[in-house]
Amino acid sequence: MRLLRHLAVVLTLATSVVHAQPAAVGEPPTPSIGQRVGRLLIRGALVIDGAGNPTRGPMDILVEGTRIAAIQPSTDVEFSGSSVGTGRIRGPFDRVIDARGLYVMPGIIDVHGHTQFSRAGQPMPKDYVYKLWLAHGITTVRDPGSGEGIDTMVAHARLSAENRINAPTLIPYATPSADTPDEARASVRALKARGAQGLKVFIARPDVWDALADEARKLGLPIATDMKIQEYDVLDAARLGVRSLEHWYGIPDAALPGPQDFPAGYNYDDERDRFRWAGDLWRQADSSRLSAVLDTMRAHGMTWDPTFAVYEANRDLTRARALPWFTEYALPQVLANFEPDPTRHGSYHADWTTADEVRWRDNFAIWMRWVREYARRGGNVTVGSDAGFIYHLYGFGTVREMELHQEAGFHPLEVIQHATSNGAKALGLKSTGVVRPGFDADLAIVDGNPLHNLKVLYGTGVLTERDGKLVQAGGVKWTIKQGIVFDAEALRADVRGMVQRAKAVGRTAGTR
Repeated sequence: MRLLRHLAVVLTLATSVVHAQPAAVGEPPTPSIGQRVGRLLIRGALVIDGAGNPTRGPMDILVEGTRIAAIQPSTDVEFSGSSVGTGRIRGPFDRVIDARGLYVMPGIIDVHGHTQFSRAGQPMPKDYVYKLWLAHGITTVRDPGSGEGIDTMVAHARLSAENRINAPTLIPYATPSADTPDEARASVRALKARGAQGLKVFIARPDVWDALADEARKLGLPIATDMKIQEYDVLDAARLGVRSLEHWYGIPDAALPGPQDFPAGYNYDDERDRFRWAGDLWRQADSSRLSAVLDTMRAHGMTWDPTFAVYEANRDLTRARALPWFTEYALPQVLANFEPDPTRHGSYHADWTTADEVRWRDNFAIWMRWVREYARRGGNVTVGSDAGFIYHLYGFGTVREMELHQEAGFHPLEVIQHATSNGAKALGLKSTGVVRPGFDADLAIVDGNPLHNLKVLYGTGVLTERDGKLVQAGGVKWTIKQGIVFDAEALRADVRGMVQRAKAVGRTAGTR
C-alpha cells in the first residue's frame, strides 16, 4: 500500500487531470427552457421527503421563488384556472402542476458527476450531459476535478444559477498540481481564487498531501479523494480532514496484512491490469482491520461515495454493452469512447474473461457488505455516478447507482436518502435534499413510486400494467431546480434529437 514514493497526479475513473493554469471559458450551452415561477402550486402529490420518513399524501406543495413555502394535506376541491385555493394554501398561483397520482421527492444530488464536452476525441453538444441529468430529476451535481477546466465550470455554475442554461446546480471541484509543499499551497490558493468550491486530490507524496490539506482547511475548501495505491491510505486521509472518499481505494489498502498480492507481471499504469486486479484487495484485507478502518472514517465524519455502477461492467460486460437506453440516448462518440482503447481512460475491456467477471462479482459482494456496515455504524453514504466512462451513461447511470445501493442491502427509503439528504450533508448544503418548508425547491415529480421500483426513475420508463394493459410508464415528469420548472420529457426529447442528428451525420459521412 506504500508503493509510490513520488508525486503523482493520475487519471482515474473520476476525471482527467486539471492543471492550475487558466482554462478558456467555453461557449455556453443553449438557453434554458426552465420556467421561473413566482408562486407554484404542486397539487395532490404523494411525498417522499428524503429524510427517511414514510410516504405521505396526497399533499399540496407551495413554492414561492426558490423555496418551499408550505406543504399541506390536499383537499378534494377540484380546481380550474390559477386562482383556486386548496386547503390552507390560497391562490393566486402563477402555475399549477397537477401531481395527483404522482410522487414528489427531493431532487437527486449526484456527488460524482463529470461534465464532458467531448468523447473519443469528438465534440458533443455542451448541454447533452446537463439535459440528461435534469431529465432524471438530478438537481445538484458535484464535478470532482472539473475536467473541462475550472474556469469553464465556474462560469457554467453561474449561468445555471442565473437560469441561463439547462443545467443542475453545479459544484465545481478542482485538482491541484504541485511538486513541493509550497507549490501545493500556492495551487490551492489559486484554485480558490478562481472559484473552485472544493478540491479533488490524487497527489501521493506525503509532504505535499499534508501541505495542500492544511491550506485547504485554512481556506474552507473541502477535499474529496481517490486514494489510489500510494504511501497514504484512507486513515491518513481521515486524519487530514478529507471530506469524502470516492470509489473505495485506500480502504482495503489500510487493512492489508502485508503488500498487495498482485501477479508478478502487474503494471499499475496498464489499465487492464489495474482494473482487472484492483477489486481483489477486498479479499486480501483483514476483516478486523477493516472494521477498525471504518470506525476511524466514521469518527472523522468522512463520507463514503462508493460509485458501484461505474464498475459494473467488470462483473457483466455483455449486459453493460447492450443497455437499452443506448439506442436513443447515447451519442455515437460516447459509445465509441466505451470500446477498448489503451489510449483512453476507462476503455480497458479487451480480453475481459469469464474469470474476471466471476472475481469481480465476488469483489462486489464484499464491497457492498462493508458499505452497508459503514452506514449501519452511522457513516454517511452517498450516490455518485462517475458516468461517461465504462458503458455508464449520464443520468441513467445515477439511477443505476441507486439500484445497486438497494442490491447492497439498503431499503429504498435509505437509497433515496443516499441520493438526496446524504448528498446534501456531504456537500455542506444546509437547505436542500429534503422536501420541507423553508428548504430549496429542488424537487423531482415522478410518474410512479420509486419505493416500489427504482426503475421508474429511468428516462426510458418501465413496462407496467395499468387498467389491465401493459404500458411503458414512469420517468420523471418535471424537475424543479431552485424553483425553476423543467419539463423532463422535453429535455429527453431534446437529447433524442441530438442523438438522431449525430447518427444521421455519421450515416451521411459513411456514404461519401
